[in-house]
Amino acid sequence: MDSTTTAHKVASFLLETEAVKLRPEQPFKWSSGWNSPIYCDNRVTLSFPHIRSFIKQQLAELVKSNFSEAEAIAGVATAGIAQGALVADLLEMPFLYVRPEPKKHGMGNQIEGKLLEGQKVVLIEDLISTGGSSLKAAEAVRAAGGNVVGMAAIFTYGFALAEENFRTAGIPLVCLSNYNALTEAALQNGYIAASAMEALAEWRKSPETWG
Repeated sequence: MDSTTTAHKVASFLLETEAVKLRPEQPFKWSSGWNSPIYCDNRVTLSFPHIRSFIKQQLAELVKSNFSEAEAIAGVATAGIAQGALVADLLEMPFLYVRPEPKKHGMGNQIEGKLLEGQKVVLIEDLISTGGSSLKAAEAVRAAGGNVVGMAAIFTYGFALAEENFRTAGIPLVCLSNYNALTEAALQNGYIAASAMEALAEWRKSPETWG
């Protein structure tokens, strides 16, 4: 299956399961303070076995085709933990996960699992917005002695800021689906009217000032 077909199929699944909600007339408010016509929680797909399996398989293919040197899979907490574990199991690779910050009790771990010095790691995320939290996890792996060879995610909004952040960090990012594929699938499948497409396109250009 080529990347364009995969992107549209994943986008359709996200819409079908209501993992993604589009509401240009009644925007959502993100924690950043941005107004947004879209809300995305890809963890919802875990409740649908055939969709969960498809996403797992396609993420594994992304890892194999883009990061063949990978020696371990790391999920970014919390949403990337389940997806990462599924991918690691399919690829028969070691798995670990990365907390947003070290625990405040016990061993004080930020990384759970056994990370070897110099081990080549691919991080798994469910969603890329600005990339801030994802790259923080990557830096934690690097600080602990791991070698981050890339990141794979289910979905990206495709913000220029995120692309710049990943480029600056020197971490290749590959995603199953993206905002353009999502809006096209939403229009084709009747989730939004054609009149909403302009507003959706404008938001992606300048999300911090939209609405």
